Amino acid sequence: MTARILIEPLGRRVAAEGVGSFFLFGAVIGSGIMAEGLSGSDVALALLANTLATGAILFVIIAMLGPVSGGHFNPAVSLVMAARRELPWKDVAPYVIAQLVGGLLGALAAHLMFDLPLWQVSLKARTGVGQWVGEVIATFGLILTIIGTARARPGLVPASVALYITAAYWFTSSTSFANPAITVVRSLTDSFAGIAPGNVAFFIVAQLLGAFLAAAIGKQLFD
Repeated sequence: MTARILIEPLGRRVAAEGVGSFFLFGAVIGSGIMAEGLSGSDVALALLANTLATGAILFVIIAMLGPVSGGHFNPAVSLVMAARRELPWKDVAPYVIAQLVGGLLGALAAHLMFDLPLWQVSLKARTGVGQWVGEVIATFGLILTIIGTARARPGLVPASVALYITAAYWFTSSTSFANPAITVVRSLTDSFAGIAPGNVAFFIVAQLLGAFLAAAIGKQLFD
């Protein structure tokens, strides 16, 4: 995977990150809107629908775009790959910008499809030690899954990541955002997937902590 990434032009890789983030963020938010509308007051059913859509789109975009850009769609993944010398540090900023811009466009597209105001601010509080620990664990597991599977069974990375996130939606208290870019964008939707802007910073700190703990342990386990 790394050799393929290094020979692809940066512009193509950045475009792939933007397109993948568009579909990922759009799927997370759009499926949340659809699920909430169809499930009524059944939050568990809405979460299940949101989970399945997220896991499915993750498999597709990583399988489709991973050979082009590495299939990060997540600043925490890009930072860890740079720390592991699998992505040049100079490419991190373009990757993160593409993830944020593509993801924001995906959120706006979801709002447009469901006839909602394009620009929103979430009112959904997601805070507290339990949820922060949930984000540390969710991101730790995601990064460890990527590092370990990419080394031993690279062809299974799309399925492994999709299945991990599907599970983590349910075993973590935070429902596994595990992605600083999607955390920012989810603060801009007042829907099922939202997070209040004031809660974003602590989620991102927890995600980065989990990511770099996984990088350290992954080095000991797999390198």
